[in-house]
Amino acid sequence: MAWYPGATRMELQPESDAQAAIRPTQFIVHSLAAPWTARRTYEFWRDSSNLESHFGLGFEGDLAQYIGTETRADANAGANRRPDGTGAVSIETASNLKHSDPWTDAQLEQLVRLGVWLHQRHGIPLRICRSAADPGFGYHSLHAAWSVGGTACPGAARITQFRQELFPEIQRRAAGGKEDDMPLTSEDVQKVAHAVWAWRNQALDGRDMRQFVADAANHSKTSAVNGAAAVAGLGELGARVAEVGAPELTDAHVAAIADRLAAAPALADRIAELVAEKLAARLAE
Repeated sequence: MAWYPGATRMELQPESDAQAAIRPTQFIVHSLAAPWTARRTYEFWRDSSNLESHFGLGFEGDLAQYIGTETRADANAGANRRPDGTGAVSIETASNLKHSDPWTDAQLEQLVRLGVWLHQRHGIPLRICRSAADPGFGYHSLHAAWSVGGTACPGAARITQFRQELFPEIQRRAAGGKEDDMPLTSEDVQKVAHAVWAWRNQALDGRDMRQFVADAANHSKTSAVNGAAAVAGLGELGARVAEVGAPELTDAHVAAIADRLAAAPALADRIAELVAEKLAARLAE
């Protein structure tokens, strides 16, 4: 089973272990018709239903994963698992009681990041599903076979967003460069770059600053390419943040970034660039 590093893991049992394996070929988005957080959705699946989605998303961008993406979840009727073993990854997103509201900016951003990861991790093609079994991206009401008795989910406002904003942005980022691929915000990466500069600058000991720029960029890139080194290096960084004047980057924040960085080596060049930018700015002071 596969777990998305950008989501909080809230594993549903016994479903997570007992349900059949799938080969994910589709991503289908839903609206809950309930203003629930990701945790409240988890509690509902756990305590009040024999159905479940792979993911849940609150209004504030809180994202949780309940079942690995290579295990069947029962939110998409005929798309849950087909006779050939393919199936859809599902997400339930908080909405008003009539699922007539648009996704919030925080929800859209999380959906884009998750969509890019699913494309990269499982090879889900960057197209809207042309039929109920066609690999790609879609929303619950797109094909009748994805529901029992028909549905308007996720609602007209969100269908418009899906077609005009959400899916085009998933395509853009998945097909784009280094920054577009990353499951971290640019603010996250800038914090890492700042802390790397502050930490390593304490150990300059008179070395030439221009050489240090190159050394720091190479160190960052090497660490990011090697997942284990990234975790170890950022773990040490986290332990020393308070010493080097970067209190806004907490140990917990560093640990979370380290976990995600280890799963996303495409961040390497971007972090190296940001570290170099910070150091170059320091040279000009």
